[in-house]
Amino acid sequence: MKSPALFSTLLLVLFLSLFAACSDDSSANSSSATSSSATSASKSRGKTLVAYFSRTGNTKPLAEYAAEYLDATLFEITAKIPYTDEDIAYYTDCRADREQKDESARPEIATVVKNMDEYDTVIIAHPIWHGIAPRIISTFLEGYDFSGKTLLTFCTSASSPLGQSAKLLQELTPNSTWLESKRFAIGTSREEIEEWLEDVLRP
Repeated sequence: MKSPALFSTLLLVLFLSLFAACSDDSSANSSSATSSSATSASKSRGKTLVAYFSRTGNTKPLAEYAAEYLDATLFEITAKIPYTDEDIAYYTDCRADREQKDESARPEIATVVKNMDEYDTVIIAHPIWHGIAPRIISTFLEGYDFSGKTLLTFCTSASSPLGQSAKLLQELTPNSTWLESKRFAIGTSREEIEEWLEDVLRP
């Protein structure tokens, strides 16, 4: 009487073992495919730099996702005079209000990309301030020669659309090749960033 029960138990153990092995293979294949896609996207555009400005910290993780996915260099654009909470208290005639109204405003940057010539593709991540990129992004774009490079930006915002932000930045570097820009909501997942990069950087 025990033999049928024992046989059934052995079959169940064998089935579960095979299922686990198949699951591992599937996960490995999925991981391999993702890695292959990232490598393909990265190589197709040469050496890549991901530069980001993130006063409140919302843009930083998305920039990190992008850099990790593309095996790119991560660079933080840091203001020489840091922005305080009061500086970005909108509609109080704060520093950000004044800078965004002034097309010639160019806040100084404390950090420097020492080997910009080595990069073929530059991805710029930033928040949206009063409907456009913070003026410090203009400082960054005017601080280097981007001729012949491929550029693209993505921004983070709780509600503001991309608007004219990308167009205004593109006008600062007319000798570069610009790819489609994208707005992401705060808290966007790593997967969403990776899917966008895979699509926009596809050869």
